[in-house]
Amino acid sequence: MDQLGKQKRSKERIQIIIDTAEQILLERGIDAITIANISKYSGLKRTSTYKFFPTTNSLKSVMIDSYIKKCSKEFESKSINISTNQSSVIILRTVEILFNFFQNSKAAQIIILSNTLTPTMPSKSIHELSSQVQAFVDMNIELPDMFNKDGVFRVLTQIIISVFSLNAKESGALNEVGKIEANRAAHAYLLNWINQSS
Repeated sequence: MDQLGKQKRSKERIQIIIDTAEQILLERGIDAITIANISKYSGLKRTSTYKFFPTTNSLKSVMIDSYIKKCSKEFESKSINISTNQSSVIILRTVEILFNFFQNSKAAQIIILSNTLTPTMPSKSIHELSSQVQAFVDMNIELPDMFNKDGVFRVLTQIIISVFSLNAKESGALNEVGKIEANRAAHAYLLNWINQSS
C-alpha cells in the first residue's frame, strides 16, 4: 500500500475510534471510555487503538480539542456585529452563544463541563476560541489599550467555561443559573480591566 493510502486508512481508523468514544460517552459515561471498550465497539484491534491513542487521556484530549474547535467555529458564525457599545449586552451575547453550543452538544457538556478529572484543555484550541470572543467584543466596543489583551480574553473565556462547569457539576446539567452566573462573572472581569485601563 502506498504512503497516501496508509495515511488515509490511519485517518479513517482515528475517526472510527473518536466516533466510538463519543457513542460510549453518551450511552455509558466517561468512565466507560476504555481501550477495551473502544476495541469491542469499533471492531478494531486493541493494538490499532493503542497505536493512535496510547492512553484514554490522550483520546479524551483529542475529543476535547475537537469540541472546542467546533465551539470556536460556531461562535465565529454567530458573533455578528450587534451595533451596541454596551459591554453588558456584548458579554451576554458571548455567554449565550457558548451556552447554546454546550446545550446542543451533550457530549461536549459531559467531557468538558461535567467531568471532574478533565484532561487539560488544549491551549491552541482555547486560543482560537478566545480570539473569536475578542474579535466579537472588538467589533462592537472600542476598548482601551490593555496590557496582554490576548491573555485577558483567554481568562474571560475560561471564566465562562469554568462557571458553566461548576453549574453542570452541581446541577447534573448546564442550566439557566450557569448562564446568569457566567454572564455576571465575565462582565465583572471585563469591567475591571476596562476601568484599570481607562
